Amino acid sequence: MVAGAPPRGSAAAAASLRRRRASGGSGAAGAGATSMLQFYTDDAPGLKISPNTVLAMSIGFIAAVAILHGFGKLYFASH
Repeated sequence: MVAGAPPRGSAAAAASLRRRRASGGSGAAGAGATSMLQFYTDDAPGLKISPNTVLAMSIGFIAAVAILHGFGKLYFASH
């Protein structure tokens, strides 16, 4: 048991636990969350596109590469 801590199960211990949970954990974790949220706010600079758009563009790029790969195999197989 930590010296100076209220006895376990007491009202003071419960209040201390509530204060710790409300504060959001350690300072490093809070700073990391703040910097990550900066990328997803309206204040962040840059192009604003939704995750669905990114997914669709990624799948489209993969499909284009696969089609070009297929055309390349067919073209060079005939020559």
